[in-house]
Amino acid sequence: MKPLLLAKAKLRGVSPEEFRAVLRETLGFDVERLFEGVKKILCVQPHPDDCELAIGGTLFKLAQTGKEITYLTLTDGSAGSRELSPEELKRMRRDEQKAAAEIIGVKRLLWLDYPDTRLPYSEEVRDEIIGIIRAERPDLILAPDPWLAYDVHPDHRRAGLLTGEAAFFSSLPSVGDGEPWNVKLLGFYYTDNPNHIEDVTGVMKAKLRALKAHRSQFKADWNSWEVFVKSVARFYGGMAGFKYGEGIRILPTVLFHANPLAGVL
Repeated sequence: MKPLLLAKAKLRGVSPEEFRAVLRETLGFDVERLFEGVKKILCVQPHPDDCELAIGGTLFKLAQTGKEITYLTLTDGSAGSRELSPEELKRMRRDEQKAAAEIIGVKRLLWLDYPDTRLPYSEEVRDEIIGIIRAERPDLILAPDPWLAYDVHPDHRRAGLLTGEAAFFSSLPSVGDGEPWNVKLLGFYYTDNPNHIEDVTGVMKAKLRALKAHRSQFKADWNSWEVFVKSVARFYGGMAGFKYGEGIRILPTVLFHANPLAGVL
């Protein structure tokens, strides 16, 4: 075996159970009880509908248990139609997101309003997100996994990277404006490498109802979308023995810098 492959094999041989035990002892991080102690959640989405599409069932359950959830939408969603003008679609998608969020139980919606498909990957956008994090002071931040294989949409990749950087840097007083805030946990949805599968079997109807509120995106081909959403949920659920599941990769933010063991957790 080549040296690099051998090194990777040895790294992957690190026991996740041993690593989790260390994190429980040193950081109080327990992958089996991720949401204990979490009171405020900031869910960052590149477009209106991403939070519901990816983890709507999970968010619905968390809202039902009293968690305070805020949506931060980075773009205006104005490119997502072949029939409507960008301005008309932008207005429509705001209304749709408000209706969907109400179903989920999300009461606070924030918008950066960058043009759909043109979210910049820049320090300016990162600093905007840092400012929002410091104002909202969440315990957990959720965003798209920027390393999802074959995802070619730049808004998704950039949203994940920008949010990850902002969550990590928000505790540093020399970066950005506002009172520093230490984000405890950062989670990625739309991931093919989850370390948590939430059982959403009992709340799938609520997730689908919230998605249907995004009429401009799903109404014309709802039956196909419903099959797709349930198929993805079965994929995740099959990993954990549930009928329907949603996958998230959640880690303490301290692991998001120069830590080769983050991938084995």
